[in-house]
Amino acid sequence: MITAPFAPSEMPTGPAKSTWSRVSALHVVIITLSLAMTIGAWQFSKYQIDTRTQARFDVARDRTIGLIKNGMQKYEDTLWAGASTMNSHNDAMTRAQWHNFAGTLRIDERYPGINGIGVIHFLTAETLPAYLQAQRGERPGFAIFPAHDQSIHMPITYIEPEETNAAAVGLDVAHELNRRTAALASRDTGTAQITGPITLVQDAGNTPGFLFYVPFYANKDHNHSAHRPQDVLGAIYAPFVVRNLMAGLLAKELRTLRFSITDAGAAIYDEHGAQDQLNDPNPMYSDRVVLNLYGREWVLDLRTNLAFRAQNTFAQPTVVLFGGLIIELLIIAMLVMMSRANAHTIAYADRVTATLREEKHRLALTNEELEQFAYIASHDLKTPIRGISGLTEMIREDLEEYLETPEADPEIAQNLDRIDARVTRMIELTRGIMEFSRVGDFEFAPEPLSLPEAVETLVSDFALRPGQIELHSEVEAIHVDAFNLRRVLENLIGNAIKHHDGVRPLKIIISVIQTEGILRLAVTDNGPGIDPQFHNRVFEVFQTLREAEAPESTGIGLAIVKKLVERLGGTITLDSDPGMGATFSFDWPAQNDGHGLPLLEKAA
Repeated sequence: MITAPFAPSEMPTGPAKSTWSRVSALHVVIITLSLAMTIGAWQFSKYQIDTRTQARFDVARDRTIGLIKNGMQKYEDTLWAGASTMNSHNDAMTRAQWHNFAGTLRIDERYPGINGIGVIHFLTAETLPAYLQAQRGERPGFAIFPAHDQSIHMPITYIEPEETNAAAVGLDVAHELNRRTAALASRDTGTAQITGPITLVQDAGNTPGFLFYVPFYANKDHNHSAHRPQDVLGAIYAPFVVRNLMAGLLAKELRTLRFSITDAGAAIYDEHGAQDQLNDPNPMYSDRVVLNLYGREWVLDLRTNLAFRAQNTFAQPTVVLFGGLIIELLIIAMLVMMSRANAHTIAYADRVTATLREEKHRLALTNEELEQFAYIASHDLKTPIRGISGLTEMIREDLEEYLETPEADPEIAQNLDRIDARVTRMIELTRGIMEFSRVGDFEFAPEPLSLPEAVETLVSDFALRPGQIELHSEVEAIHVDAFNLRRVLENLIGNAIKHHDGVRPLKIIISVIQTEGILRLAVTDNGPGIDPQFHNRVFEVFQTLREAEAPESTGIGLAIVKKLVERLGGTITLDSDPGMGATFSFDWPAQNDGHGLPLLEKAA
């Protein structure tokens, strides 16, 4: 600040330099804080996008693994169905009978990726001659090959479709280590097993494959491991070429992930080749997952492809960074210009005071005003700096601000809540459950469940009118394994809706009776009813009583219900007659204090 006039030769420099030093330090602080805020906004935006992208990769990875597991479970169920059919024929099916059974499976339509389904018999040196005599009675040219020095023989007796698998008929799987090891493991454990990598004799391409076994026994009660080697009659098996299996389970063109599979260090499947047009040599995300499948460890190497990169590349962090840097440059330019203007003003005032002492007071006031202007202008620059953070606000936050206003439509908040709830539930069924194959894989803790709210949700989920589902209950709130109970109710109600004949308006009644530690629930509909002769059949997997013009059904929903209920030791019953509707009744564990979930006593 100028306080006295001086001639040009007597111009003071100390005070002016001191003022300039103070202004420059303030400017540096402002610029530093502004730059820190810009970098922070950029990092926060980048973190949010990286988190969302990682979540998308996790979902795609888990979905791929789930499809593989569920597909293998579906094939296992088919093999067990073959074993049950063999047992129902007293373990002595003819070639024609096996051909008819395999035809009912519609392998080409319902089981993509499978080469066929066949029967292997386990023979000793004593039982081999009688076996050969019986087989040559149907097929005079039948022979077992190749020769080997093992004490047991495991020839392939039947395989359908035979025309594409003829080279495998008579093959003794005991001749080769991987085939033999898995077959014996299946025999001794009574469980499904797959072999290590092999090449199928019927595969002209000589690509990696494997065999899938389930055993069948002369003694139907084969729970005692010591009796299995003596009681075993053979195995139902399916041959697989891995590339055909994966093509059937996972549509490659619809995926944003590519993966390879190794078994005991040997590559049996690989999508990472450069010939893939969507191959990403530097994937955004990758992971290695070990799958324990039927006695083998498959190591999956999953990587994102170019389609994933295209769908998950965002410019928002870059826009935030460059926008912040541009504002930084504008701030610096303004501060430099202001500093120069201030310096020029002081210099001009010094020159004027040399000749115009009488304007001392005016010049002093002018100088002070200029300093105040510099400070205020610098202070007001914080406003555009705060605007930087607005670039990182998410759409959800903007919507929340709108919802706080008086004119906000309350249905928007309700719909957002419903969307959040539905998204949360869908996740839970995609990881954690495949439907039938995965029932029992996870334990769920008990939680409070409001029955009226659950019914309201069911009405909304199935797009029904209010009152089409009625609740008759002694209690409103229960403490149960709510997740799986909802699954049971959804399947039963969905089944009632799907098979309703439309003769009268749909009406479903959910009844709940609570006793000590146990709920007795019933779902009653007014549909066409079910003949008593089919009451047991409806609970079997892949069984449906669909009429020709009725909606398509997988025949698995009621099997899922039965397995869920019986997993907790309960029972489910059906009470129905044609034209009288149907009532499904079942038990479910419950308690009132919320300190644990007492399971029902398991059935033997």
